[in-house]
Amino acid sequence: MRYTLTENVEQGDKLAKHIYAADGRVLLNAGIPLTVGLISRLHHMGVQAVYLEDEQLSDVAVEEVVTEKTRRAATAALSESFQFIQNGGDLDVKKIKRTVSSLLEEIMANKDILLNLTDIRTEDNALYSHSLNVCVMAVLTGTKMNLERVKLEELAVGALLHDIGKILPGRPGEEEDHHAWRGFNFLRRNKEISTLSSHIALAHHENADGSGEPRGLEEEDIHLLARITAVADYYDNLVNGTYNNRPLQPFEACEKLLGLTNHCFSHHVVWKFMRTIAFYPTGSQVKLTSGEGGVVVQQHRGLPQRPIVRTFKTFAGQADDFEITDLDLAQHTTLFIENSLD
Repeated sequence: MRYTLTENVEQGDKLAKHIYAADGRVLLNAGIPLTVGLISRLHHMGVQAVYLEDEQLSDVAVEEVVTEKTRRAATAALSESFQFIQNGGDLDVKKIKRTVSSLLEEIMANKDILLNLTDIRTEDNALYSHSLNVCVMAVLTGTKMNLERVKLEELAVGALLHDIGKILPGRPGEEEDHHAWRGFNFLRRNKEISTLSSHIALAHHENADGSGEPRGLEEEDIHLLARITAVADYYDNLVNGTYNNRPLQPFEACEKLLGLTNHCFSHHVVWKFMRTIAFYPTGSQVKLTSGEGGVVVQQHRGLPQRPIVRTFKTFAGQADDFEITDLDLAQHTTLFIENSLD
């Protein structure tokens, strides 16, 4: 399979992965040939990128830190919980903790896999997908920092609920109207949510240099778990175009994070975070410094910038005859990825 922007999808291409609604329902099935109408529907749903079937990449599989089944269940649980809150109900903490437990089990089992953040996001599931991604990235970073299980659980709960204030009614003009305050005040009233998890919701927009919101705290006053969540939150927003309407490629987002290290984010947190992310996700199309185009087909654990790239060399006058080569960039040390073609 290959991963590409929806704007590059052509009539007749076949989906390689299901597209889901926020409640877990399948909106479009894998294997379905895409018509002009279905491509238009993808755009209308806000789907920015998809996985497509490709005969030359039929052996390519994306290693998942969290299985599709668990992601789907977690997204549905968040959707149900948030909708219940919006209708005046309280947070179903038991459901959230069951969700966190399932996520933690899979993350801990797959903690050495580089995260391919290529979830197929629609407008109706964007908040839930974002919350889930931030949770997974934060916990992965926490494992790289050797946090104890109890801290990872608090981190997971806080990261999963870090944006809960966005669904709560505001009080314009009041000092505590910021969604971070709303989320914190809501969570801290629930005795089953730890104070630390609640503070993650409050402090995930604070910056190391004191320029953040809502309290303008400096690095030493921001708890480590909130600093971890802040990096994951910013990264996911970058790769999904939240800030500038143009989604950044993972390697671009990582460069952006590095540029903000010690200003907005803690250096040691960013450094550990970088070890969890696939700079060039499996299935993405890239251009090498040799001039060749190719597709990333496999990751090297611990080497996020040096994946294995499959190239296709065609012969003059023989469009259907080509040579396939898998180039291991960990072995070809003078060859680099120049750009992503997605």
